[in-house]
Order: sequence, then structure tokens, then C-alpha cells
Amino acid sequence: MITRSKNGVRKPKVFHTAVSRSVEDFVEPRTIKEALKSDHWRRAAQEEYDALIRNNTWSIVELPDDRRAVQCKWIFKVKRNPDGSVSRFKARLVAKGFLQQAGCDFHETFSPVVKPVTVLLFCLLLLHGVGSFGNWTSTMRF
Repeated sequence: MITRSKNGVRKPKVFHTAVSRSVEDFVEPRTIKEALKSDHWRRAAQEEYDALIRNNTWSIVELPDDRRAVQCKWIFKVKRNPDGSVSRFKARLVAKGFLQQAGCDFHETFSPVVKPVTVLLFCLLLLHGVGSFGNWTSTMRF
């Protein structure tokens, strides 16, 4: 496997221009308590929570006595346009999966990754008019 750093591909540096608001307005909170003090971060967290509920991400079950629940953490990021202006405020609720123990909390792992050949096949089908893109916008995008 060749990593990005090994094949010379680098993430381009973006030089943000001055924005009308001060940088202090866009400080990314480190905790949910900090985030709930601001309307735009509260809205971002609510959108994330609503999306998780809408997608049936989890179900509430009785926790066995010999098990611990996987903890979670809120991550907050300011997404910017190429000119440096704020595009959106993004909140994500992530599970602390590194706290799980193999054989106890899980027995196998699954990573939903698309293989390049699948993407190629999909593009070829679209080129030959077998399907259509439709509306691919999503609030769950990164």
C-alpha cells in the first residue's frame, strides 16, 4: 500500500484572507458544554443528532452487568470556503472505539470502503446510460 506521503501527494496549503468577523467568533469548542453556549454550534449539534436519529444509528438496549458502554465525544469544526469565509459549522458525535477490547466487546470488524474497481464500474454504467446520478446532496457529507 502506498500512502499519500510516499507518493508525493500533499494537501495544498490554503491561505485564508481576512474575514469580516473576528477569529474569536469561530473558536472550535472542545466540549459540548462550551458548544451549547453558542447558537451556531448548538444548531450544528442538533443537526447531527437529528441525522443520527433519522438514520436509526443506534437502538437502546439493556446493558449487561459485565459490560461497559462505549463512550462518545463531540467534535466541532469550522468548514471554510476557499476565500476563508465560513461555509458551515460542523458537529460530529464519534464513538471512542479505541476503548473496546477485542474478543470481549467485538469479534470482527467491518470497514465500509468502496474498492476502486466498484467506482470504475459505476462510472462506466453511467457513461453508457444505464443509470443516472439523481440528487446526491447530503447533510451527512464531510
